[in-house]
Amino acid sequence: MKGTLPSQGIRRRPEDPGKGDMRDAFSIDVDRILHSKAYTSYIDKTQVFYLVGHQGISHRVIHVQLLSRIARTIGRKLGLNDDLIEAIAIGHDIGHPPFGHDGENYLHELCMESGIGAFRHNVQAIQSLERIEKQGKGLNLTIQVLDGILCHNGETTEQVVSPDNSETFVDFDKKYQISKHQGNPLPMTMEGCLVRVVDTVSYIGRDIEDAISLGIIARDDIPEDVVCELGDTNGKIVYALVDDLIHHSSEKEIAYSQGIFGSLRKLKDFNYEKIYLNSHVKAESTKIKTMYTLVFKRLVEDIESQRLASPIFTQFIHGLDEDYEHEHVPEEIVRDFIASLTDTAFLRVFHALFVPETLG
Repeated sequence: MKGTLPSQGIRRRPEDPGKGDMRDAFSIDVDRILHSKAYTSYIDKTQVFYLVGHQGISHRVIHVQLLSRIARTIGRKLGLNDDLIEAIAIGHDIGHPPFGHDGENYLHELCMESGIGAFRHNVQAIQSLERIEKQGKGLNLTIQVLDGILCHNGETTEQVVSPDNSETFVDFDKKYQISKHQGNPLPMTMEGCLVRVVDTVSYIGRDIEDAISLGIIARDDIPEDVVCELGDTNGKIVYALVDDLIHHSSEKEIAYSQGIFGSLRKLKDFNYEKIYLNSHVKAESTKIKTMYTLVFKRLVEDIESQRLASPIFTQFIHGLDEDYEHEHVPEEIVRDFIASLTDTAFLRVFHALFVPETLG
């Protein structure tokens, strides 16, 4: 199988590679993402379980590293590009807002109500990487990396994924617009297809281990037929899925066998019923939703009233070039700011806006 060559890497703004730089295009992109503000925020962004105070529970920084590791293991066996896989993997969840998928749903509702369209974390990742990082100049990543990040989709479980025939930034921008309206376009590279498929592999068993640690489920709760096919621990589940992908993928597609794919779908259904939608996991969700609504509306008012002491100015707008504020309506600016916050930073903003300070 032939991987994507670094010489194929295209940037929106051509760059002089510089003398003596031993890195290729995709290796440079890995470093740019690793040193970005958005990547740093992963450390305090929740994966599934928020406000639990448990040291061993996964955060996004663990998820993206696990995805990178698993995808590169498969990629080496298939002859794909390691650096491109890593860049897509570590950047794919940069657009996630605070408090996991619940936070994404709340921000989506607020964006729709305000008339600026749907909120999707894959689209927001591109907004962050191209329009917010480096004081609004963006990281100027290669199209292959941006495309892989845009077209990842861990919520969709697919047996077979093949690259599309897109090649240029004109193609990419069309896919970006489609994605903004709930579309789900395919990646342009095999590396992007691999990350898209392996996203599920990296979290499905890990979420089970976290849920067991928190007492939400017991290991014996995992369906017996799934255990027979995939195993009952994260390690066994990952190994079974990885082995199957290596043996059933080809030069044109990333694919599972029918049997393993059926078991994976059953396991994902189990996770949704017993973990993701569990009432104990959602215990604080109503409070978080109320906080999202209050913060969003207050920050829009602050922009419209030019309250320059507001966090939206001091922590966000003042750090970006002037063009950014002119090119975005207040609701879009607030969307971008909230999406950039960690869980703890969001709580601090709420406290600063709505909790009275003690005098004296």
